Amino acid sequence: MFRLTLLCCLLLTGVKVYPQRATIHVLVALCDNKYQGIVKVPAKIGNGQDPANNLYWGCGYGVKTFLKKQADWQFIKQVSHPADNIYERIILRHRKSGTYLVADAYDGAKMKETVTDFLDYAAGRKKTGIVVDSGTVRIGGYAGLIVFVGHNGLMDFTLPVTPAKSDNQSRDVAIFACAGKPYFYESIRKAGAQPLIWTTHLMSPEAYTLVPVINGWVQQEKPAVIHERVAQAYQQYQRCGIKGARKLFATGW
Repeated sequence: MFRLTLLCCLLLTGVKVYPQRATIHVLVALCDNKYQGIVKVPAKIGNGQDPANNLYWGCGYGVKTFLKKQADWQFIKQVSHPADNIYERIILRHRKSGTYLVADAYDGAKMKETVTDFLDYAAGRKKTGIVVDSGTVRIGGYAGLIVFVGHNGLMDFTLPVTPAKSDNQSRDVAIFACAGKPYFYESIRKAGAQPLIWTTHLMSPEAYTLVPVINGWVQQEKPAVIHERVAQAYQQYQRCGIKGARKLFATGW
């Protein structure tokens, strides 16, 4: 009731509220040698409390750096410490469609909190809005596509409970983490989200695979087309062979 009242008030005051389909929310668990069960990387890029130099955020193929170079996306702004456990947030807008993308850099020591937020959003929980361009961008459980990037924390721990779908909205999710499908399968099914892209084996969660997913989702491409684009991008940067890349990523159940 509160959210409905708030939405009505915003509409009456002339504040634009962007629809669910117009938002992508990306959660990035910063690479962390100390607090995550990962194969160690050089100390400078494996500090989960230093987003500027982090492998998954500030480095050349990190989400922040790589997305800011994409011609199809306009960088809007960066916000420091927008919420607990989040060091930085970047906001971009797709030039043709107007779709907004919000990416959050989570403290690498807060993996449980990051995974919990991801699953809550996938289930339609923790719905909130942020003011961008004199309008309200609906994020969290409001987003139409929710993406997890980073180490697969479920390899290190088990959550005591996972959320069930809380409404009748449809949502897509993408998981760029090692063996995302086998580890997240039951949680995503319970959350009621649709797996657009997730992984079957070990992988490097860098942003060159994220780009074909967000672009394909905005253009409403078929999942099979997006899957092929992701595989091609991974092969281009990792030189692992296209057959291996295709097997590494999966779409749907």
